[in-house]
Amino acid sequence: MPRPLVAHIDLSALRHNLGVARRHAPQSHTMAVIKANGYGHGVLRAARALEAAEGFAVLNVSEAVALREAGFKQTILLLEGFFSADELSALAEHRLASVVHCAEQIEMLEASGLSVKLDIFLKINTGMNRLGFKPEAFTAALDRLQSCPAVGTITLMTHFASADEASGIAAQLACFDSLAAGREMPRCLANSAAILRHPAAHGDWVRPGIMLYGSSPFADESAASLGLEPVMTLRSRIIAVQELDAGDAVGYGATYRAAKPMRVGIVACGYADGYPRHAPTGTPVLVDGTRSRTLGRVSMDMLCVDLTGIAGARIGSPVTLWGKGLAVDEVAAAAGTISYELLCALAARVPVVED
Repeated sequence: MPRPLVAHIDLSALRHNLGVARRHAPQSHTMAVIKANGYGHGVLRAARALEAAEGFAVLNVSEAVALREAGFKQTILLLEGFFSADELSALAEHRLASVVHCAEQIEMLEASGLSVKLDIFLKINTGMNRLGFKPEAFTAALDRLQSCPAVGTITLMTHFASADEASGIAAQLACFDSLAAGREMPRCLANSAAILRHPAAHGDWVRPGIMLYGSSPFADESAASLGLEPVMTLRSRIIAVQELDAGDAVGYGATYRAAKPMRVGIVACGYADGYPRHAPTGTPVLVDGTRSRTLGRVSMDMLCVDLTGIAGARIGSPVTLWGKGLAVDEVAAAAGTISYELLCALAARVPVVED
């Protein structure tokens, strides 16, 4: 019998969540973000479920080529652009769009001699200060791209640092709008948080990411309240039960000691599977559909759960680590992290099935 840990992927939930994004931005094209192996869900699996999107955003040329070879004809955007001139031939062959965020990339395009014009998303640094041309360098960069024989359409792009927070996007949006004013060019600005809360930033393209996978981009609002459905449910089973006396410790470092006699379930899931090692005692789990908590430190291949009040729990009882019935956002918050990290960290050794 195989180890019981399995990640279940609900493709209908992916399609539903795409619909939520499109309803919030009905006048925009949708660029579904499927980087990081589809946020841990499988890049091709996610793309198949999200085939109604007008475009896909990925990180590497290899991911983009795999999508083309699988038959996807939508716009495919490289979010960090190309990393060397050697990649430009693949971009031309497979009709891939690219972010351009630095002068070195423009130099590569100018020297490329490509006979095919590449569609470019010119990234403006409006305050995130990761990638992009600062406002004072924007006009020169745009002029060079417009004069470059290897460049086709140009879309103006930026990324918001605080669309999910009270400080919002006003300063960055004002900076972007001042630079884009009077230029008849497509615009691409809104991530998941901006799609849901800042319609002024929707533009011609929106870029839903975490919301597609059923997680909220906001710390103060649940996915369910936003109409989003969980896509990944990580399920396992109890593989052993321990009877503890008062004072007995659990796990490495003896970080949890029983205050009274209790039953503890040992679950086949650990940090080598992608469950956060730093999740403390009290991180929520579901045991046979009943809410419970983790106890002690997470091990490489196992973790411990409290069976108090779950009289029927025994070896073989089902355990939900996150997903349907237990929001991944809640588990992430208990572990002091965000849902993105949990979903993206799912280990390759965990079997994935489509529901």
